[in-house]
Amino acid sequence: MIDTFLQESPILDRLKFVPVEGSAYAYNQEETLPNVSFISPGGSFPESTGTISQAVEVLKEFGGDSDVPALYQDTMSNLQDQRATALKLTTKSMYFEFQDKFINGDTDSSDSKEFDGLKKRLVGSQVITPDAPIPVVGNGGSDVHAFLDKLDELLSEVVGINGNNGAIYVNKYILGKMRSAFRHVSADLQLQTDIYGKRVVMWNGIPIHDIGEDLSGSDILPQTEILPEDEDENPTSSIYAVRFSDVEKDAGVIGLSDSELIKIRDIGLLEGKDSYRARVKMYAGLAIFNGKSASRLMGVLNG
Repeated sequence: MIDTFLQESPILDRLKFVPVEGSAYAYNQEETLPNVSFISPGGSFPESTGTISQAVEVLKEFGGDSDVPALYQDTMSNLQDQRATALKLTTKSMYFEFQDKFINGDTDSSDSKEFDGLKKRLVGSQVITPDAPIPVVGNGGSDVHAFLDKLDELLSEVVGINGNNGAIYVNKYILGKMRSAFRHVSADLQLQTDIYGKRVVMWNGIPIHDIGEDLSGSDILPQTEILPEDEDENPTSSIYAVRFSDVEKDAGVIGLSDSELIKIRDIGLLEGKDSYRARVKMYAGLAIFNGKSASRLMGVLNG
C-alpha cells in the first residue's frame, strides 16, 4: 500500500514526511535578518535582532472505507485477492487527493478539513505575476527566450534548489509546449533519469513533471487562470518550483504525519451487510520552513 502511495505520484515520491507527536506541529519561520554594521575601533555595535515567527500546522485526517461483498471475496480470491485490490484502489485515490491539495488545498474557501496548499501559502515575491500572458513558444524566437527567462526567474526565487532536492510542476499542455521551446533553443531534450528513477525532461538539471489530475479528472494546474491585468481574459496556467527537504534546518517543503504514514484497519465482516470492510487513512499536513522554499509563475499561455 505504501509503495503504491509513494511511487506513482510525482510529489509523494520525493516529499519527505516528518513524524509528529500529537495532532499539531509547531516550527519557527525566519521573517527578517538582523542588521550588522561596520564600527570604528572601540565603538559599539547597534543592537538589532532578527524576527522569527512560529507557525503551527495541524494534522488533517483523510482516507476512505473499502467494502468488498463477501461473495466476491469468497469465490474470486483464488485468482486475485479482492480485498487487496480494493485497498490499492483506495490508496491510489488518496494520492490523487493529496497531490491536488498539495497545490490547491485551502482551509478558508474550500474545506476547513483539508490543509493549505502552495497556491494559498505562496505570497509576495514568491508569486511572479507578469503584466501580460506569456506564451511558451509563441513566435518560436524571442517569445521562447522570454519564457525561458521567466522560468529561470522562477527558479531563482527558490533558495538552494537543484536536481537532488527540487522539481518543477506543470500541466500536460504546458509540458508539451516546453518540449517544443527547448527544441527551438537546441536544448538537450533527451529524457533523463532523475534521482527517483523517473525518466523526465529537465531544465538546469531540475526535473519537470506533469502534476496530473485530481480525482474528478480535472487538471490540478488548470489552464483557466486569468491574470488580474489581462483585459482579454486569456486562459493561462501556473508553473511551480519546489525545493523539498527532510529536516527543519534545511529550510524546504516537508510533509507531516504521525509515526505511521498509512494506516490500514481491517474492520472485518459487517453486521449490516454481507461485506468485508477495511479502512485506509492518513494523518497529513504540510510545512514550509522557509518562505523561499517554493515559487509560482502565473500567466503561462498554452501557445
